[in-house]
Amino acid sequence: MLKYLKNIFVIVFIVFAIWMLFIDSNSLLIHRELNQDIEDLENEKDYYKKEIEKDKKAIKELSTDEGVEKLAREKYYMKKDNEDIYIIEYEDSLNLEKKDE
Repeated sequence: MLKYLKNIFVIVFIVFAIWMLFIDSNSLLIHRELNQDIEDLENEKDYYKKEIEKDKKAIKELSTDEGVEKLAREKYYMKKDNEDIYIIEYEDSLNLEKKDE
């Protein structure tokens, strides 16, 4: 073992390997961090693509009069002049504060 460590080429190779793996600006550790960042950004890109598709669908629905009327009735509880609106809320959909006993 000592015979190999006395060889100048082995010493230079070991120093070079340590330098390239840990110290250099393009080290293995930095590459691993960058790969993780790339993966996170790709996941975020997929999320935003899905959101864009959802928004395009909503815009398409709202581009018609029926879609606007549906949104106004369901979200803002608007009504026509000759209509009555009854809002039915179920117990499990209400935000009730639980009292500690």
